[in-house]
Amino acid sequence: MKQQIGFVGLGAMGSGMAANIVAKGWPLTVWAHRNQEAALKLVSAGARQAATPRVLAEGCDIVLLCVTGSPQVEAVVKGPEGLAAAGKPLLIVDCSTSNPSSTIALAAELAAKGVTLIDAPLARTPKEAAEGKLDVMVGGAAEAVARARPVLEAFAARVVHTGPTGSGHTMKLLNNFISMGYSAIYSEALTLGAKAGLTPQVFNSVISGSRMDCGFYQAFFDFVLNRNENAQRFAIANALKDMTYLASFAQAAGIANPVGAVVRNGFATAVATGHGEKFVPALSDIVAGLNGVSLNEVAAE
Repeated sequence: MKQQIGFVGLGAMGSGMAANIVAKGWPLTVWAHRNQEAALKLVSAGARQAATPRVLAEGCDIVLLCVTGSPQVEAVVKGPEGLAAAGKPLLIVDCSTSNPSSTIALAAELAAKGVTLIDAPLARTPKEAAEGKLDVMVGGAAEAVARARPVLEAFAARVVHTGPTGSGHTMKLLNNFISMGYSAIYSEALTLGAKAGLTPQVFNSVISGSRMDCGFYQAFFDFVLNRNENAQRFAIANALKDMTYLASFAQAAGIANPVGAVVRNGFATAVATGHGEKFVPALSDIVAGLNGVSLNEVAAE
């Protein structure tokens, strides 16, 4: 008999992940804090819906979380109606981008109650979530990871065991640091080019296909060149959250991370000027605007 699976967090990523779990034949129960539309769609596909996280946990063996970050994870797990309140052995798989120190502390707290927490953050986009082609970085004991792997493979093309609990979230922060760092570099370079009269099209004609090209670059420039708002559906506010987690991690480790601080401040500026809900490639327009140039206007000249 297949284990009973629970899922909390039916946002842009989670709804696609949960749909794949159902499609691959796993018995699924969901709890939707906000997205009732996604929950009802999953119910129509064969899932059940629970009234609270505690009720969900009472009927499940493995519960996956795909929420915003550590505060939301702790809110779902703790409290009188949280997952841990079910009072039963449970494997919780945190697919959120959480703070590693919070993950490690929460795992220790839950272990005393017979609950196992492992971290399994994601790479790629909602498109790959719907297609079942995500990359997953998993931190946890080998036995727990092996138990979760068949469920993860329902929505992932690649599952990498990174080490002990917390290492998955650490690797995810490093992954996002690199991608958000590229975003900041692209945005500044485009602004400098625009100031000198170089269009984004000229910029792209040099970089695209060169050694500096990559999948992330292509997604970013699908917005810059084609104004595709959905090229990379990751909010600037979430980028700032992740860079703040990175800063906290670096501080706790006693590591100087000056580049990370600069990248974080770039996203903090974007959020402070009212652009937090825009997706990351829009940083190019924000940086250009703050410097008195328009990438669209340069392109039109």
